[in-house]
Amino acid sequence: MLKRTIDTVVGRVIVSEQDSKIVRLTWADKDEDDRSPLLDEAVLQLEAYFDGRLTTFDLPIGYHCTAFQQSVCEQMCRIPYGTTVTYGELADTMKSAAQPVGNACGGNPIAIIVPCHRVLGSKGVGGYSGRGGVETKIALLKIEDAIPWLI
Repeated sequence: MLKRTIDTVVGRVIVSEQDSKIVRLTWADKDEDDRSPLLDEAVLQLEAYFDGRLTTFDLPIGYHCTAFQQSVCEQMCRIPYGTTVTYGELADTMKSAAQPVGNACGGNPIAIIVPCHRVLGSKGVGGYSGRGGVETKIALLKIEDAIPWLI
């Protein structure tokens, strides 16, 4: 697996590639500096996202999770930049219950690129399993100007 660390406004993250697909994006505890055309492109797209110049990622994704979690991730990728849905609304589109959808969101292996931060609780922001928790989720939503009521 190839990995590259990038500094962002929500902390240092590691983007990982395997079999020519992005398979993980997690918060970094160490430096990784592998090189590949795909990692170079992922870094460029992440930088553009954090600079407000990119609203849709265009990277090949390889999900290493259950079929249900993959389907939740695919649905999250359909949530437009700058908008949010609730866990319940996402569950309704999948003909599922909110709790398993929320659990799948919490296990999202490719944070930011697969925008689980755009899924909110019915009574507020909800949780976030990435480093920094809800503060990181709010920071990502602020980048997208998705929650003006919090700004």
